[in-house]
Amino acid sequence: MSKPNYTGIYNMVSQDNFEEYLAALDVNYALRKVVCILKPSKHIEHDVNTGKMKIKTVTTFKNFDMDFTLGQEFTEDLGPVDGRKCQTTVNWDGDKLICVQRGEKEGRGWTHWLEGNLLHLEMRVQGVTAKQVFKKAE
Repeated sequence: MSKPNYTGIYNMVSQDNFEEYLAALDVNYALRKVVCILKPSKHIEHDVNTGKMKIKTVTTFKNFDMDFTLGQEFTEDLGPVDGRKCQTTVNWDGDKLICVQRGEKEGRGWTHWLEGNLLHLEMRVQGVTAKQVFKKAE
């Protein structure tokens, strides 16, 4: 069975528990309030043959780029998010993309999966889980 291709532009349609997630990352109160009103889009390039992926999160405030190859650990600079660096690995678990981020915060990572034209993102850190849903642009 082939893996799904995540390539596309996705616009956020909902989020849940995001402020609590940011608080668990020690993001200050004022910045949490600003970030929680943003409606980011995800621009994803996915080469299913090589496993290379680029995920660009775009907002009117800050952009965040993630460029990696599935299954290969890399140093991720999370400066735009919470000022930390971590060792990150993204791999398949069935049709889902699972990210493990090893660093100062325990249990940090995320999961992406597709359901029709919806891209789901579940983010975890220190027992706190947040969820965002994005809809693929036509």
